[in-house]
Amino acid sequence: MDTFTRNYLIGLSMILLVAFGLWLANYSFRVGELNNLLENEPFLADYPYQFRVLSLNNGVAELASPRSASMPAIKFLAIVYPDLKGKSPQNPILIEAQKELAERQAFAKRLMLQQADISSVNWTLDRDWYAKNDVYLETYR
Repeated sequence: MDTFTRNYLIGLSMILLVAFGLWLANYSFRVGELNNLLENEPFLADYPYQFRVLSLNNGVAELASPRSASMPAIKFLAIVYPDLKGKSPQNPILIEAQKELAERQAFAKRLMLQQADISSVNWTLDRDWYAKNDVYLETYR
């Protein structure tokens, strides 16, 4: 191996090692524990959307949500339940699906607030979930 290749590999290895160290320093093992708690909760596990903790800072848990002011529940429900697409907002089945989503989301919040180290929950629109489901949120603004 020539000198340039050896030095290049050493430099690249050092950069990767520093990047891994920074990632590890910022990784919250508690967030992983909380996500495991949410994933293993039977009432949440059978729902088509998996609520998850994005971060935990000073007792405030940031949870991902499929709905927000820019993405109403009706649009989310039409994605996970295609037979609801195009239904009237007053349709009883759609109303029931909205209630179910609200109950699951409220349950996830209560579950987090039962944890000794969490004092409040903030919700953030789960843009990653929409991207994985080929929904471009800019079209819903």
